[in-house]
Amino acid sequence: MSGTPSTPLMSITWTDHVTGRRGYLVVDRLVRGVSSGGLRMRAGCTLEEVTGLAQGMTMKEALHYNPEARYIPLGGAKGGIDCDPQDPEAYGVLVRYLRAMRPYVESCWTTGEDLGLRQDVVDRAAAEAGLVSSIQAVYPLLDDEATARKRLADAFAVEVDGIGLDELAGGCGVAEAVLVALDRAGVPYAGTRVSVQGLGTMGGATTRFLARAGLRIVAVADVKGTLANPDGLDVEALLAARDAFGTVDRAALRPGDAELPGDAWLAADAEVLVPAAVSYCVDAANQQRIKARWIVEAANMPVLPEAEQLLAARGVTTLPDVVVNSGTNAWWWWTLFGDIGAEADEAFAHIRRSMRALIELMLARADADGSTPRRAAHAIVADRLPELADRFGWYR
Repeated sequence: MSGTPSTPLMSITWTDHVTGRRGYLVVDRLVRGVSSGGLRMRAGCTLEEVTGLAQGMTMKEALHYNPEARYIPLGGAKGGIDCDPQDPEAYGVLVRYLRAMRPYVESCWTTGEDLGLRQDVVDRAAAEAGLVSSIQAVYPLLDDEATARKRLADAFAVEVDGIGLDELAGGCGVAEAVLVALDRAGVPYAGTRVSVQGLGTMGGATTRFLARAGLRIVAVADVKGTLANPDGLDVEALLAARDAFGTVDRAALRPGDAELPGDAWLAADAEVLVPAAVSYCVDAANQQRIKARWIVEAANMPVLPEAEQLLAARGVTTLPDVVVNSGTNAWWWWTLFGDIGAEADEAFAHIRRSMRALIELMLARADADGSTPRRAAHAIVADRLPELADRFGWYR
């Protein structure tokens, strides 16, 4: 345990006494005694992965610091369980993990859905583990807990064309990142081609917002393979045909839609590539297949550092996850703390405005410094840390 910026405040490895599977909790930093970060479940999840994600959460929180807002950024944390979420034993492992982590969820770690876990599943398992809520650690920081909790519950009950507002919030932010990049390059939305890996919560919502903005979705990938159509896929039909894990029922495909191998999304003829499923999916070898001009990281840590360097050397810009997918986390807190209400239009307007300003700041900083967007995002966080540390004890 250490207070230096490069070392997590707390790192825990848990072993399930029933199955032998392992789970992890990493608290990177606390602000006012509380941290924020989702809980993921996937086969092969590691402590190193969770540590990197927790550090990313620290950045996401700092990036959304607005001294005039009710929402005060929290510290960064992350949880992870090494288990296939579709395994019959997965839910029991989740409940036992949350039961073991209960003291931390009650006191300092607010969590929610992430890769492999939907919020309704997390909520059900948290209740079974004896928790009031997966975010109860933040309740003492609220001015009016009852009103705040009702506002967030009301927001979670909102649906827009069959998809919950909680699912759409993050995708709205990712889509705005894409649109800002196109605007700065003077590229029209209409006809701009997009390939997306993953049609779950983040990928599905991103795909909808981009399609409705006029972009052409030419490929989407799920666990069964890649669906492609150079003239554009019927996004709404695919979204309606998904199961709980984002897998599309192939009966929804049209005659012109092709079924390709699972990694075909990577080499699609598209200007924009949106990895929205798993970490570490773009490496030094397969990056050579990418034809896109922009990679927009909707997933956490999808592009390995060496791959990003090689991509940058050949003119491919990577917009980093710590900024691009931060809208989901921020929307939770904007709503809970009362910066926005439970209405979809208000939420989308706030997300678009905030994300556009942040993406613009990052890209302008990258241009000015002659650096990559990721380095620019780190520089912005470094600029904001002193005030956060002075006001709220960032490293305590």
